[in-house]
Amino acid sequence: MQSSAAVLGLESSCDETAAAVLRADGTILAEAVLSQLREHAPFGGVVPEIAARAHLEHLPGLIARVMAEAGLGYAELAGVAATSGPGLIGGLIVGASLGKGIALAHRLPFVAVNHLEAHALTATLPGLVPGGTRFPYLLLLISGGHCQCVAVEGVGRYRRLGTTLDDAVGEAFDKAAKLLGLPWPGGPALERLAARGDAARFPLPRPLLGRAGCDFSFSGLKTAVANALARLPGSPSEQDKADLAAGFQAAAAAVLADRAGHALAMLPGATALVVAGGVAANAAVRGALEAKAAKHGLPLVAPPVRLCTDNAVMVAWAGVERLRRGLVDALGHAPRPRWPLEELAG
Repeated sequence: MQSSAAVLGLESSCDETAAAVLRADGTILAEAVLSQLREHAPFGGVVPEIAARAHLEHLPGLIARVMAEAGLGYAELAGVAATSGPGLIGGLIVGASLGKGIALAHRLPFVAVNHLEAHALTATLPGLVPGGTRFPYLLLLISGGHCQCVAVEGVGRYRRLGTTLDDAVGEAFDKAAKLLGLPWPGGPALERLAARGDAARFPLPRPLLGRAGCDFSFSGLKTAVANALARLPGSPSEQDKADLAAGFQAAAAAVLADRAGHALAMLPGATALVVAGGVAANAAVRGALEAKAAKHGLPLVAPPVRLCTDNAVMVAWAGVERLRRGLVDALGHAPRPRWPLEELAG
């Protein structure tokens, strides 16, 4: 695959509608992301039917926009990559169907991208790390309902070392934020509130801290926030909420760093600690992980904040990585709401 070849990537697995055009050398020719925050905010979370309709309404326009910005015709593409799982099935069908239609109409290869693999391979994007991060590396995947430590040994080669036993950390952030009366999405709102708080005021637990292995548990931490609120006399003040937010964030960051440290010990040949997913945008989490990586003599590789949340740049790059290995999918490939990384082939 020539470095000048370009791939169109489409993302529609949850509540971000996105399209991007990326060259095989990692150059981003065009990218666009449309958030559905306004549509879902009144419901306090993502409504699958609303998300699917929004993808159907907006994705064709985004595709036309990025293709125009890239200055390419569809026939000039080397392939089309679309997220085909895991995620909300309605949105996956919309994105995958549009991608297949473009591929069929212009006789292009189609790549059904695993959303988790797209996050995992962002670290190999040359524009993120000069030359890209070398395999193998440890991935801390903290995206939506996913919280995993994964040994990334190559494209399509993944070993899960640990996962959450209950809530994922992103879910815990959202639930703690809701307890504190913060708007959805809760993670960014909690981080802003925590900046004004005293993390030491409330002694919140650090679930599984120091335990063997690298599994996670966050439901007890969320419950501890609820109990701390219940013990306060009267209604919580804004400072009470800020202190609890800071305490929760510090506890979550400490647990993530501890678990990542244990996972690094399980992967002695790792070249880096990579963090990906929406929670990777949290500055306190990044700081704790950076310190842990440094103790192991490794760099922390984290995408720029705009590439932490769902986006089509990572989908297009996963398409590039698969296409250069001849990994093409049939147009009959069915989107999968559940699609573990371990089931991928490289």
